Amino acid sequence: MSRRITSLLLAAAFTAASAIAAKAQNWPSKPITMVVPYAAGGGTDVIARAVAQKLQDRLGVGVVVENRAGAGGNLGTTAAAQAPADGYTVLISNIGPMAVNPSLFKNLKHDPAEVLEPVTLIAKAPLLLLVHSSVKANSVAELIALAKAQPEWLTYGTAGHGSANHIATALFELMAGVKLKHAPYRGAGPALNDLLGGHIPMMFATLPSAIGHVNGGGLKALAVTTAERAPALPQVPTLAEAGVPGYEASGWYGVFVRKGTAQAIIDKLRSEVATIINLPEVRRNLELEGAQPIGNTPGEFAAFVKAEREKWSKVVAEADIKIE
Repeated sequence: MSRRITSLLLAAAFTAASAIAAKAQNWPSKPITMVVPYAAGGGTDVIARAVAQKLQDRLGVGVVVENRAGAGGNLGTTAAAQAPADGYTVLISNIGPMAVNPSLFKNLKHDPAEVLEPVTLIAKAPLLLLVHSSVKANSVAELIALAKAQPEWLTYGTAGHGSANHIATALFELMAGVKLKHAPYRGAGPALNDLLGGHIPMMFATLPSAIGHVNGGGLKALAVTTAERAPALPQVPTLAEAGVPGYEASGWYGVFVRKGTAQAIIDKLRSEVATIINLPEVRRNLELEGAQPIGNTPGEFAAFVKAEREKWSKVVAEADIKIE
């Protein structure tokens, strides 16, 4: 290769790199789409909308929340994975699509670890073991006794196969020695609505999406899934305290973008989200709903997602969870 051709190639590469850097520096210059892979009303949607409003105010561009529910969160995840790597499509996701589905769905179009870049963990939150007021169980022990007396009679709702509430229930079944009946929905919101209406008797739901119904008396919270009680509901015991020793699970919400997105955009997005969730009013609202703000680095979040994926893949295998 001649020196002239080499020089031209180097110049072209430099020009391309400069153009990418310029675009990253000017980001954002148009509206951002924030994809939520579940229906409106669930915990992920609640968190996404709280962040979106503040992000819009701070960046000076529109931030539109787009609910792309279906296939246990896989439809929305695929939409984000197929978007350009320019920072204008942001995925707000959780344990299901990012840590469980790769073990559960054998024919995923995309492995999220290969196509999506972790930006930051927004928050972690306990799940609540909820029952409708008509269920004759006021404690975890009574619920377990009811489930053992009538195997597969108790139906539980979830946001779909592989969702946080699905995997949390699978772990509960394993550790409590009970067998329940799964009713997957297109999101936690619709499942929670059916629980409130008495169409299903129980479900594990994220605390932010359910605490209002618990405080209002519409639902009974029998336990929280974390190792410690939730400050927002100090009267509700942990599952470990309530008769399932060693049980621990949590819901979480994080920001992802398409792999290949400029590091400068990732860093700016992470910085903005971390700032937003630590604003006094946002932090207070998150904590009142039982969510713990995090805002860690992309590297820390990537390590967290990897550990979650390893943990829950073992539960999927042990519980023999399969897509019907």
